[in-house]
Amino acid sequence: METMTLILFAATVLPLICTPGPDMLFVAAQAVSGGTAAGLRATAGVCLGYVVHSTLVALGIAALIAASPVLFDALRWLGVGYLVWLGLRLLRHALAAGRLTLQDVGHNRPLARGFLTALLNPKGMMIYMAILPQFMTAAAGIAPQAAALSVIFIGLCGLVYTGLSLAIGIMGRRWARGGAVIGGRGRRWAEAAAGAMLIAAAGRLAAS
Repeated sequence: METMTLILFAATVLPLICTPGPDMLFVAAQAVSGGTAAGLRATAGVCLGYVVHSTLVALGIAALIAASPVLFDALRWLGVGYLVWLGLRLLRHALAAGRLTLQDVGHNRPLARGFLTALLNPKGMMIYMAILPQFMTAAAGIAPQAAALSVIFIGLCGLVYTGLSLAIGIMGRRWARGGAVIGGRGRRWAEAAAGAMLIAAAGRLAAS
């Protein structure tokens, strides 16, 4: 593919990636509640989820889902329910007297949850279905073009969400040095904020 085409595609999808949505809010929530490491694992999970979307597009399955309103809505509402469940779980932990947090239930949870969040996010599938074809030509091989564009999209997701996780982690460490966050009331506030962000992400997905 021509370099200019790849640059134009990147310029098109970057604003979409930077717009707060289920993926971004999920990564931010994980970074708030579990620190930079949790945010980075969530980012890796989201990117893996989009690898599956890329595979579905290559196999033509995504087109079948997009063409079926029932299947598409089922996928969307499944994603909404999943995000609400995660958000309520965090809020419940925040209201509990103890200090149980997402960090206590396994280091791989943010990775798996990020994977499911991206997999159940129809917005990502629509990016593949509505935007990628605009930058491909029938004369060239479809599979190589789709692969190149997918690498750019997933790479940009990784860069943006990694930067977000690092920024939240830096702020968290500064607050920790000031005694504002870490344990007790500060941890509960962080979990409450993360839970609210996930429920907000569910609301955006439900309204989409």
